[in-house]
Amino acid sequence: MTAVMQDLSFFVEGSTNPILIFFGIVLSSFVLEDAAAVISALAVAEGHVSIPLALFSLFTGIALGDLGLFVAGRFAARHPWARRWVSTDRAKGMQGWLNNRLIAAVISVRFIPGARLPTYTACGFLGMPFLRFALAVIVATLIWTSLLFTVALGAGKVIMTHFGAWRWPVSIGFVVLLMGVSQYIARRQARRIGGRDEK
Repeated sequence: MTAVMQDLSFFVEGSTNPILIFFGIVLSSFVLEDAAAVISALAVAEGHVSIPLALFSLFTGIALGDLGLFVAGRFAARHPWARRWVSTDRAKGMQGWLNNRLIAAVISVRFIPGARLPTYTACGFLGMPFLRFALAVIVATLIWTSLLFTVALGAGKVIMTHFGAWRWPVSIGFVVLLMGVSQYIARRQARRIGGRDEK
């Protein structure tokens, strides 16, 4: 993870060209959203990137990733080998449920670790309306990106102020911590859904 973050940070911290910075943040968001937020926050804290450019780049990368999941699901639905994995009755039931709650479902799963990939891919696979899906993604991404960036910026300022040359090891530790918390929340939610959560 160290090498990945340092390579991606080259586009952000190693350039004064806004276009390169934009694509660097977008690409890093495709690899790891948490890492992209931390890289962007460190770049802002060091004065390499403005907050509007960092936020816009993060928003673009995360939204494109979400839309890409939908497109992947739509593409898979065209192939018989993928349709064999989903029964017709179950697919119709899921279509009806999603169609009635599409915007709420898309926005809510943005904040549930581990739920975004299967839900957004299923939206594409089951033929949900793209424009409704895209609108929900835009709203959810605006909220999520603002929250994630705010947390990362606060951490980035602390890291830059107190750790200096150790900023990359500490940043990696922060990303690992975020991922660990996300996985913990996802496992607890999975146990609740399965009725196995301890009371």
